[in-house]
Amino acid sequence: MFVKDRMSHPVITVTPDVSIVDALDIMRRERIRRMPVVDKRGRLVGIVTEKDILNASPSSATSLSVWEINYLISKITVGEVMTKDVITVDEDTCLEEAARIMADNKIGGLPVMRGDKVVGIITESDLFKVFLELMGARVPGVRLTVLVPDVPGELAKLAQAVAGVGGNIISLSTFEGDDPSNRYIVMKIRDADADALREAVKPLVEKVVDLRVMRPA
Repeated sequence: MFVKDRMSHPVITVTPDVSIVDALDIMRRERIRRMPVVDKRGRLVGIVTEKDILNASPSSATSLSVWEINYLISKITVGEVMTKDVITVDEDTCLEEAARIMADNKIGGLPVMRGDKVVGIITESDLFKVFLELMGARVPGVRLTVLVPDVPGELAKLAQAVAGVGGNIISLSTFEGDDPSNRYIVMKIRDADADALREAVKPLVEKVVDLRVMRPA
């Protein structure tokens, strides 16, 4: 799965000369929290967030009247508050790499590039939706978490056991275990009785950590 498959597009952009008041209006109307900033040729020159705008104020605001403050704020442009050193990804970047870049740099979104053109934006909200999909969060079924040895063939044994009780695995994820010798496996399974599933996998795992029937609203 690549960034281009889950990015928001067409992307809403703004130019540096737009006032922060107008930029904030756009964000609230479109229900977004950040916009790439492009010049008149469409080249990326920055990114502005709702937080950047809300934190903007005249340096001498404390000595001004409310009317003077509002006037000065209306004159502040996006170019004055935007982040100029923008971290970007191209559209063929893997989703997990985009997530790593965001986490490592503590940012909530990345403009997506095709050459020197902005073609989309991938945000933390987009990745949350991917996480829900990966975990089968919107699909009813049995959610099974087990701890297994980190050796070849364990996943195949589990899949065979699930199939043996008529189960259909619709999502599967692995996570680091208690130590380097094992891993947690989380599966969402349809068409299987929970008790039968527990008995089928119990001999194959170090521990059945959790088993619950999920019926998302």
